[in-house]
Amino acid sequence: MGTVATYGMRKAFGEVQALDGVDLEVPDGAFFVVLGPSGAGKTTTLRAIAGLERLDAGSVHLDGRDVTGETPGARDLAMVFQNYALYPRHTVFENIASPLRVRRDPAGEIAAAVDEVARLLHIERLLERRPAQLSGGEMQRVALARALVRRPHAFLMDEPLTNLDLKLRVEMRTELSRIHRRLGRTFVYVTNDQVEAMSMADQVAVLKDGKVRQVGTPAEVYERPVDRWVASFVGSPRISLLACHVDDDRLVGSQGWSLPRPRGTTAEPGRPLLLGLRAEDVSVERRGEATVEGEVFGLEPLGDHTLVDVKVGTETLTVKARPTVAGRPGERLSVTVDLDRAHLFDAGTGLALSGAGR
Repeated sequence: MGTVATYGMRKAFGEVQALDGVDLEVPDGAFFVVLGPSGAGKTTTLRAIAGLERLDAGSVHLDGRDVTGETPGARDLAMVFQNYALYPRHTVFENIASPLRVRRDPAGEIAAAVDEVARLLHIERLLERRPAQLSGGEMQRVALARALVRRPHAFLMDEPLTNLDLKLRVEMRTELSRIHRRLGRTFVYVTNDQVEAMSMADQVAVLKDGKVRQVGTPAEVYERPVDRWVASFVGSPRISLLACHVDDDRLVGSQGWSLPRPRGTTAEPGRPLLLGLRAEDVSVERRGEATVEGEVFGLEPLGDHTLVDVKVGTETLTVKARPTVAGRPGERLSVTVDLDRAHLFDAGTGLALSGAGR
């Protein structure tokens, strides 16, 4: 088993409340990602789980056992850091073997375990090298191997891909997903990169200012954000938000546009709202009743598609269009909205309206 749970975790550093009642439940074998911007409390959450930070309040449980007062060593958790933390004078073999030697495992078992994890990570040829002879991607694999070789209760990963270039990050995302599927062990992974979260996670916990804003599958967090902040943080390009209100069977925008009222919308007439539209849920390719008029503000060709920024009064609507889309700044055009995939938020609280859009 490898379940991890936290209840009401609180931690302050002086005047800064790093954790403000963090509740998490990580199922056995999950790839669980804690996602949030810098300063959200992600690393503090991970360090509290590992026992490296003493909590002001709350508790940490492993397989239902309260380990809050236990030392890091007693928790049997392996951490992978973004700075690798390899021993520079030791070979790759010695770095990977170090936790087993501390445990005083027999030499034959150590050799067999290192060989197994080296084959899993495709680093057999590196075993006699030292860290200075390795690339960034190779060092990250060695750091990961040193954690994997212990077969701990769970793996805690603190932004492990941050120091890699873009190509290596993509490769390592695929590699980590493969390793997780192969091992079936619990991964708790911290990142501020939503692509990492959305591409690798079984479940995502979105943190902001030391509080959990939403927990769900990547699809749930993206398709059904609980508030405008989550909707804006998750997704690239960012969701477009247009001020509006309900007037009978229409949504009326502050910039003069009007759309049919989305099915299931329960907001009362005149209530200030925000209409949230993802770039893939609006189009410049077709016309229909659900259209908004605007003018081209800018185009960003990205190879397989082009992002078109459309100015609607003083607000901007981003559209994901075909790579061959034509247009130039100032040109008028109609944008068709898929209202079945739209989001509506209360303009005051920022909370999503139940029953609106998807």
